[in-house]
Amino acid sequence: MPARRPGRGDRGQVAIEFVGTVPLILLLVAAVWECVLIGYAFSLAGNAADEAARAGAVKGRAACVAAAAEHISEAWGLQSACFRSGDVYKARVTLQIPVLYPGLNFGRIEGSGGAAMEREGN
Repeated sequence: MPARRPGRGDRGQVAIEFVGTVPLILLLVAAVWECVLIGYAFSLAGNAADEAARAGAVKGRAACVAAAAEHISEAWGLQSACFRSGDVYKARVTLQIPVLYPGLNFGRIEGSGGAAMEREGN
């Protein structure tokens, strides 16, 4: 029986483990990135709805729609609705949820906002 040289039995194991764990690490990074994009979409929708409602309360529906789209690119699939409800002007902004980057979308996120109507003649 030939003599075994010590330390040669695990040769290459680190390389194999690295190759095996890289796809798992990449999937984890992609999942975290997707969570970041979803959170950012919620933030964008809420902020756009608040700005739109404020602009609508002061200047009307056309200003509301323009304010909703002011800071959001077309890749987010923006849809906005502006309306008056009593003494409150309301805006609802809907964005598409991106998959890894805006433009490749799979769902919708909605943000809403309201602002008190401005009195005329003061």
